[in-house]
Amino acid sequence: MSSSESLPLGESKSPPVGIAGHEHRLHRGVLGIMDISAATMANIGPAMSFFFGFGFLALTAGVASPLTIVAAIVAIAFLGNTLSQFSRAQPSTGGFITFVGKSFGGTSAVATALMAGLGYIIAMSSVIAISGGFLSITLNYYLGWNIPWGILTVILTASAVFMMIRGVSISTKVAGLFFAFEMLVLVTVSVAALIKNGGQLSLTPFEPSHITNGFSGLAAGFPLAVYLFIGWENSAALAEETDDPRRNVPRAVFASIGIMGISYLIFAYATVSGFGYNVTKLGAAPIPFITVAHSTLGVLAFFAYLAGLTSTLGALIAGTNSQARLVFNAGREGLLPGWIGKVHSTRRTPMNAIYLFVSISTLIIGGWALGHVIGGTTGSLDPINYFFESSTMGTILVLVVYLLANLALPFYYRKYRPQEFSVVKHVLLPTLGAVAIVIPLYYLAKPGQATPYNWFPYAALAVVVIAVIYAYILNSRDAELAGRVGSLVADE
Repeated sequence: MSSSESLPLGESKSPPVGIAGHEHRLHRGVLGIMDISAATMANIGPAMSFFFGFGFLALTAGVASPLTIVAAIVAIAFLGNTLSQFSRAQPSTGGFITFVGKSFGGTSAVATALMAGLGYIIAMSSVIAISGGFLSITLNYYLGWNIPWGILTVILTASAVFMMIRGVSISTKVAGLFFAFEMLVLVTVSVAALIKNGGQLSLTPFEPSHITNGFSGLAAGFPLAVYLFIGWENSAALAEETDDPRRNVPRAVFASIGIMGISYLIFAYATVSGFGYNVTKLGAAPIPFITVAHSTLGVLAFFAYLAGLTSTLGALIAGTNSQARLVFNAGREGLLPGWIGKVHSTRRTPMNAIYLFVSISTLIIGGWALGHVIGGTTGSLDPINYFFESSTMGTILVLVVYLLANLALPFYYRKYRPQEFSVVKHVLLPTLGAVAIVIPLYYLAKPGQATPYNWFPYAALAVVVIAVIYAYILNSRDAELAGRVGSLVADE
């Protein structure tokens, strides 16, 4: 839609005069569809996610664990429809924050900003930690060097921040190159493993009868499969810097989901068959995919380690780039403190938001480490342990935001674009998406889990309650807050 076209009632073409943050626009139109698609898939981090997630998924769902990935693909596709419909109507750097806020008002916008911001920060802290952790593991394995992972984490994170501050174009391209390398390695190892084990290949991993405990096993493994795709929404936050965002963001969303879904199925099949369909042995392996690479050809394992490293770095850059922009836009529109919504004077990057995002993530890692030291449990002070704990906690809050977005879609189109309203696109599909989110939320929150996972649901509930109370108070004091939500449209 061109800038000369009229918008439906209730959607402003540009912010009212005096709206704080209008002067802080990002570098517009510098990214193409290939850039944002690659950045989205780099944010997903297939090597990182699959290396550390599939072993647990296989133990939970059994030999037919690839079927849980099929279920996750369908669920994420429903969510992709929600994000695409919003982005076609009103592309915004604020992503879900803007979409929920435009649908339900200022209080919901602020509450969503706090939940999304904290959820992504906690989840990203897991990537920050594992970046140094995986490099430490690799150096120790191949060179015998025992460099503390915390030191490596600081060095890698500082380098990533420097690159992100320089500009979205260069940092996105670097993340894309990292992603291309990891995918080349993952596909090569998978194909080589399938060729080697060609004599014993079967359709067992895709037969429902081989899911452990039937439907309950599928449902229990479903949250782990969904986690493999976290980051699929990356492209929406890059809308302002993307050429033709109303068209390219939806395309990037579905292209990323499709490519990652097919890739995960190939990786999963290669891994399960590589272990002779023995999920007990698969689950006992430190990193099952690397074990398969070792058994296929030793040199492939070396490249798999490198792929894991580039995957963590790519996810760190791409994830922080997009998720910090959500926080940035909330500051720019006055939902969060205004200084968060400022850009670099020449590079047009949201430097304050990036600094804040990474600083809080790093402090969370430090607080976790200090807690282990004080509690006398330094033996478990390892990045992989932290990766599982923090990613689980962050994912709970992110899933709540996904749920709100699905609930918001029909209200948004009824309110702003009634002439485009579709029962299928704007009611049925988001309802299915909401149901798909409730399932992993239930399994992440159900009683009886081990410590600290058993108190994560209560911590998430506390964040939601505090966010709503704060948002209500702020909205009551600022009569113009609701009007600023979504006032900065990406392509206007």
